[in-house]
Amino acid sequence: MQVAVLTFDGFNELDSFVAAAIVNRLRDHGWRAHITAPAEQITSMNGVTAHRQKPMAFLAEADAVLIGSGVRTREIAADPAMMGQIRLDPARQTIGAQCSGTLLLAKLGLLGDLPACTDLTTKPWVVEAGVEVVEAPFIAHGNVATAGGCLAAPYLAAWLIARHAGLAAARDALHYVAPVGEKLSFVDRAMGAIMPYLPLEAAAQAG
Repeated sequence: MQVAVLTFDGFNELDSFVAAAIVNRLRDHGWRAHITAPAEQITSMNGVTAHRQKPMAFLAEADAVLIGSGVRTREIAADPAMMGQIRLDPARQTIGAQCSGTLLLAKLGLLGDLPACTDLTTKPWVVEAGVEVVEAPFIAHGNVATAGGCLAAPYLAAWLIARHAGLAAARDALHYVAPVGEKLSFVDRAMGAIMPYLPLEAAAQAG
């Protein structure tokens, strides 16, 4: 499973790095999350400079795409040239977006009239784009999911893992990153958020 973590200048470190780190817990099973960006170097909202691992063309090849947020997302959403490089196929790919990343999905027409999650700052922009925003940390419709809040990154990662590697793999990945002394409650809370949006076979497996 090759996963593109779409990341732009001004990115939120919690979104991109946390999701990528959790997905890469499955490296031994052939999974790999790649920081994917339009430039060789990108600088976060807090001044952390990172090197991309894949160029934008990788978006079309990836099995899954996770889109984080950042302080420049509204600017990116208004840039036709940049938006034209975000080539996604929800019929083939599993796609997740977090916080202002939801605005990009809205502008790409991948949400339609379905409700979505985002952060409080981005909410009016997503509503302006014609998408209903729900007060929830996570929601998914088929192959497309959205999450709201920086610390919802584990929900997106767990949803992706559960869909393609199973519930046990998702729980194991979450358990590894969860705080000591709170591991079971952390895992249960995260799994509780994503379970209603997993395929029926996954729900049956849980039962």
